[in-house]
Amino acid sequence: MLSPFITALVFLINTVFGIYILLIMLRFLLQWMRVGFRGDPILRLLLRLTNLPLQFLYNFIPGWNNVDFAAIVLMLTLKMLELTLIAWLYGQSIGIIGLFLLSIANLLSLLIYIFIFAIIIQVILSWITHHDSHNPLSNILYNINEPILRLVRRKVPPVQGIDFSPLVVIIVLQLADILLVGVLRQLAP
Repeated sequence: MLSPFITALVFLINTVFGIYILLIMLRFLLQWMRVGFRGDPILRLLLRLTNLPLQFLYNFIPGWNNVDFAAIVLMLTLKMLELTLIAWLYGQSIGIIGLFLLSIANLLSLLIYIFIFAIIIQVILSWITHHDSHNPLSNILYNINEPILRLVRRKVPPVQGIDFSPLVVIIVLQLADILLVGVLRQLAP
């Protein structure tokens, strides 16, 4: 039986690492989708919160074709550190290959769920406001989701004015999480 102290410490490690990895993942995604950071106060805050470690890594790890490899390395390193700390607190050990595969699986799952929640929030906001409004969150979500939704809309056009592309994308993303991430987690010894 685990002590409440260890449980609280694991919760704290998961929370701190999870929030910071989420911020780095959002920055990575927004840069990859070519969303401008200059005019939005939320995005400028995101830049400030993630800038210090990434600026250091940019000295050694260049980006390529809008892919921020420094952010990927930082996320992977932080996730591996988080999993190592938690395994140590539970008195377990994870091999380096298992740790690497488990870290990749967790980061892919996070990426999938960012898209799922971004689509759900965008759908809810679309009932309230139009995506062209001056709502910064609505514009950010539109920039993240629209490339994926546009691909699905080409295959599944709206039926009587109802756009089913968000539902189709969410189902596909959930299947990807079950199949792709599930296989990676099983491969981790």
